[in-house]
Amino acid sequence: MATAPPCACGAPSPSLRCPLALPLPFATSHPAVRLAAPPLLARRLAVSPRRAASALEALVLESDDEEEESGIGLFQGEEWAATADERDAVRSPELEVFELEELPEQWRRSRIAWLCKELPAYKHSTFTRILNAQRKWINQDDATYITVHCLRIRHNAAAFRVYSWMVQQHWYRFNFALATRVADCLAREGKVEKCREVFDAMIKQGRVPAESTFHILVVAYLSVARGGCLEEACTIYNQMIQMGGYKPRLSLHNSLFRALVSKTGGTAKHNLRQAEFVYHNIVTSNLEVHKDIYAGLIWLHSYQDVIDRDRIKALRDEMKRAGFEESTDVLVSLMRAFSKEGDIKETEATWHWLLRSGCELPAQAYICRMELYARTGEPMKSLEMFKEMKNRNIPPNVASYHKIIEIMTKAREIEIAEKLMDEFVESDMKHLMPAFLDLMYLYLDLDMHEKLEHTFTKCLGRCRPNRILYTIYMESLVRIGNVSKAEEIFDEMHKNGMIGTNAKSANILLRGYLLAENYQKAESIYELMCKKKYDIPVESLEKLQSGLLSSKKVVKPPKPVSMKLDEEQREILIGLLLGGTQIESHAQKGVYIVNFKFQEDSHAHSALRVHIHERFFEWLPSACRSLNRESEIPYRFSTIPHAHFGFFADQFFQKGQPVLPKLVHRWLSPRVLAYWFMSGGVRLQSGDIVLKVSGGDTGGVERIVKSLQAQQSLACKVKRKGRFFWIGFQGCNADSFWKIVETYVLDSFASSTEESHNVGSDGLQDYTYYESDTQRHGRESEE
Repeated sequence: MATAPPCACGAPSPSLRCPLALPLPFATSHPAVRLAAPPLLARRLAVSPRRAASALEALVLESDDEEEESGIGLFQGEEWAATADERDAVRSPELEVFELEELPEQWRRSRIAWLCKELPAYKHSTFTRILNAQRKWINQDDATYITVHCLRIRHNAAAFRVYSWMVQQHWYRFNFALATRVADCLAREGKVEKCREVFDAMIKQGRVPAESTFHILVVAYLSVARGGCLEEACTIYNQMIQMGGYKPRLSLHNSLFRALVSKTGGTAKHNLRQAEFVYHNIVTSNLEVHKDIYAGLIWLHSYQDVIDRDRIKALRDEMKRAGFEESTDVLVSLMRAFSKEGDIKETEATWHWLLRSGCELPAQAYICRMELYARTGEPMKSLEMFKEMKNRNIPPNVASYHKIIEIMTKAREIEIAEKLMDEFVESDMKHLMPAFLDLMYLYLDLDMHEKLEHTFTKCLGRCRPNRILYTIYMESLVRIGNVSKAEEIFDEMHKNGMIGTNAKSANILLRGYLLAENYQKAESIYELMCKKKYDIPVESLEKLQSGLLSSKKVVKPPKPVSMKLDEEQREILIGLLLGGTQIESHAQKGVYIVNFKFQEDSHAHSALRVHIHERFFEWLPSACRSLNRESEIPYRFSTIPHAHFGFFADQFFQKGQPVLPKLVHRWLSPRVLAYWFMSGGVRLQSGDIVLKVSGGDTGGVERIVKSLQAQQSLACKVKRKGRFFWIGFQGCNADSFWKIVETYVLDSFASSTEESHNVGSDGLQDYTYYESDTQRHGRESEE
């Protein structure tokens, strides 16, 4: 499919692509909407959301009235407020708690009042010790009262700690109303992980969460700028309808739909099925369908690999019946769809309709026409379109340069392609790599190897290298017989984690050795390929077989040998496990699977994903090994089930929960620390470095700190936040840590600072403050 790269693809107008703009009170610790209440409740409480201060209104509905006044709704220039009936329909279950005056014991009243006053001020460890000291007398009603009090005074973190402690006690009986209240307050504050924990607990109890909990959690996920949150929001939304049987309000449908079309076309095209489901729910609920919903669906359909003309026609007909005119976004989407099918008549008709509309012509419309004539075998007409765009004072963008250079190289118009490439480079635009690759493929096809090498060197000076670039250069070197240089390039690729080797590069080198009749090295690379489970062409095997006959050697087919992790893979896995990678047991006893997970919104994690896929290639299932392009590698993939992972499962997990191995302090090599940093660490703009410890207790963290001090002479501090410890290196210690791991850290992490992928959704509010070192934690645990 010939389309512009995702980074530069055209997209709907800002009304479809602007960030989610709900005035949520997540950014501050004191939301604008508050429930007025005295510090201690003096009467029996019936805790349920008041209409004037509903959690839902604090999240979505409060914005409706403001947007009506400003004229900016969920999509720009339109009114997307929910009706009063919809607002009243979403309520939380009523929660009742006793009043203190009803308690006959004065000492109990005093102790509860003291806990309500003191607990919110303490950190996690002291907080838990105080609650543990009350076990002899406290009961569920007492703990419920304290939890509700913390919620009323907006100490939601303290309320969650009390609730979490309470559910672990032997006397606890599930309280659906209390769980709903805690989940709603946590989601309102943006603590999606904690809210999800309570949400999942409700489902495990066989209860369907309240509509308010579904609604607030969806909006909370949409408000978190972190990879995977949109998928989680879609999951909760689907459960709300399919499991709960609820009918979401119009504002929630619109919020989710807008998030689905907020990315570029190449990425958002995978959201089509979910977007169609949202549209179906709006229609079947007899709610008003906004015109930008139609535009968004047509936009998503235009980016599909196979165009569904019937569905696009049906959407256009529904738009007309609703009285909506086709906007510029819709017309450009139609041109994109028609041009992909090579339909000149419909594309040109839509183009003339766009001209008659009198709107400002977008560059994407010209790109569609360029692609159209390239598909119909008229590349020079595509060049005319590019020149016409510049003559109309429409500045070419990155996508237009990519497209015209791609077309000219495929047409083998060397001089024109080189001139356009020079013009593109001089424009100081970014994302030059696709154009360089198109030019190198042209030189390779025409055996212009000197120009290819010059372009390779020029590309390295301006772009971050990748595997495709090096593979093309290797192919060129093998064709001209420079096998020694090709071998150097292969070794450089393997050593550079940002590039890595694959089956294609290994086969190129094998073919080079066979052409040079260097059968000894050919046999060596053949053994490596068998170990990595790379596919080897039959003709290469036959040449190797015939070449080794003179030395009375025979190439045997690869034997099913016992797979083992090499030293590098073991150290990488330890570092990833410290950073949060999960291992799960398989149905077969004693067999385990490693689940790799990476953040989609992080460029650094995208590079790490490709690197881990290459390093653990032989441990992946065949479906994951058969991917042709790096872009096809998923952000979540798993290894094959194998008993060799049992050691790591026993060391890093107990009863399904992450722990720190007792011997972890002996495994902290520079490579382990580097992969720990890349998977669960962050480098701050100040230069300080923090590492998140996944699992473990004070003792395990203390062993790590002492080991770093003894082996690497690194002084560090520790902060505990919720269920995690954070180890921080400041000043010269951060510099020393970086020097230790720099050799093994990927280049994309070296230039990345304070990326959100390294911190959970709850965040680490103050990176530069560390509570104390582990000695203080040790003293607290002894008290």
